[in-house]
Amino acid sequence: MSDIEIRDDRAAGRLEAVDGGEVTGHIEYFVLEAPARALVPVHTIVEPAHEGKGIASSLARELYDVAEREGIPVAPLCPYVVKWAERHPDEAPAADPELLRAAKEWLRAHPERF
Repeated sequence: MSDIEIRDDRAAGRLEAVDGGEVTGHIEYFVLEAPARALVPVHTIVEPAHEGKGIASSLARELYDVAEREGIPVAPLCPYVVKWAERHPDEAPAADPELLRAAKEWLRAHPERF
């Protein structure tokens, strides 16, 4: 994993794992603005040739690190990130149920995004 660079493409709503210029995996997310600002991961995808290398875990960890640096919570809708957060409660604070409800409503209202 030492060759992997993780970059945040906020405009595209993607946290990307890059190895040698190739995107090997990503988390698709959006920024919820109300009732409070939060990062909302929706999908985690790792290219088949790169599975089993810890890329998804590194992406999830970085997503929570980004949120911490920005002082905002994560409201995960992505099943992988939900499971990762359950396994790493020291790194991934529990999501606020109100933010999860708002994130689900936003996603229903913007199905074209994902």
